[in-house]
Amino acid sequence: MAEFRAKKALGQNFINDPQIIEAIVDACGAGPEDTVVEIGPGKGALTCTLAERAKRVIAVELDSSVIPLLKGNLAGAKNVEVVNEDILKFDWSRATDFQCKNDASAEDPCNSGVLRIVGNLPYYITTPILLGILEKNVPAESITVMVQKEVAERICAGPGGKDYGVLSISLQYYADCAYVLDVPAEYFTPRPKVDSAVVHMTLKKERLLAPQEEPQFFALVKKAFSQRRKTLLNSLIGLTAPGSAGILTKEQIAAALTATGIDGKRRPETLSIEEFAALSRAIGVQNPLNKMEACDGQKA
Repeated sequence: MAEFRAKKALGQNFINDPQIIEAIVDACGAGPEDTVVEIGPGKGALTCTLAERAKRVIAVELDSSVIPLLKGNLAGAKNVEVVNEDILKFDWSRATDFQCKNDASAEDPCNSGVLRIVGNLPYYITTPILLGILEKNVPAESITVMVQKEVAERICAGPGGKDYGVLSISLQYYADCAYVLDVPAEYFTPRPKVDSAVVHMTLKKERLLAPQEEPQFFALVKKAFSQRRKTLLNSLIGLTAPGSAGILTKEQIAAALTATGIDGKRRPETLSIEEFAALSRAIGVQNPLNKMEACDGQKA
């Protein structure tokens, strides 16, 4: 078989250190009843260790040219399924249907394990992959990924710092995010130009807002950080009212800020996720369409 060469266009950089691999698998917490979906297994170095810990591993690899090498390296692992597919198009029911199919019996009709997601994500597509999983409400227990160090710092950043922004809030809304460890560039082949880091995300069982409230929340966050040097009040001018084509006035935004006790002179990066959620709800109250519906309800 010809030697496989990593493709720069796909962001392929393969981890080659056993201790780092063990650390990633430890962080993901996979147990003997769990199913793991691995994103971008490459040659299978991480996959082999995952297969030793988990009941089932689904290795989703986009690059068809590495599949023969991957399958060859996993020949002895009978609990691994290799899928040649784009993770953005992956049918997650393939990973979640296992819960009531594997080892079913009258005494224990469903598998007691959980779904965990692990991967060494290409830098150029990290955000679409993570948000795609979370926005689809994939019923995973956790996501453990290796990403560019700068991105890891943004994912885990708290209010008040320069790294805190739309990405931090978007992911932390869905999950508790923890920075696990640094992975310097020399641990990869070929060596990338930047260092990496491992992040572990534990998905929240309950979220701050109802599903119908979430679009307004994310629109608010994006609008606030679109001009992060401005005060919160000024950065939100031009925000579209939820459920209508109308634009909220400065007075309506000020009223929502007052209702939540948030000083409009604060910068967006100083607000916690909880404060953004409260402000989003207050802005919904200021929505002219909501007021109109409330009036109609009273007339009825």
